[in-house]
Amino acid sequence: MRYTPKQIEKYQRQRYITFLEKVTKNLFKMFRDENITQEQFLKRFDDLKVKLDEQVDIRLDSEYHQQMKDYIERLHSECNHEFVFDDIREANMTLLNRLQKLKNSTSYKKDKHRNRSKNQDWG
Repeated sequence: MRYTPKQIEKYQRQRYITFLEKVTKNLFKMFRDENITQEQFLKRFDDLKVKLDEQVDIRLDSEYHQQMKDYIERLHSECNHEFVFDDIREANMTLLNRLQKLKNSTSYKKDKHRNRSKNQDWG
């Protein structure tokens, strides 16, 4: 069975987005873990970044996904310079929490929809 270009693009898009989320979740776990060393962090993050770069680069429409990608790129460039892992831990946990808030903000209902169902006449 042959896949259409649209199906292939959709598959690659979903795979890329899923991998972006995997990278950010792994980063958050590493920053949260007090026992991880700078060398362990760099090794894991470099492995994740190499795998991300192997993925087919796609256009991201969502602001959340675009900011995730930008965050990973910014962190990668920051890690290429000299840094102290404990100094960047708190700042990056804050940034990852902001990304999570951005993702969750889309799941809340708008006020106009809440008011409509609240004031609806049932009888």
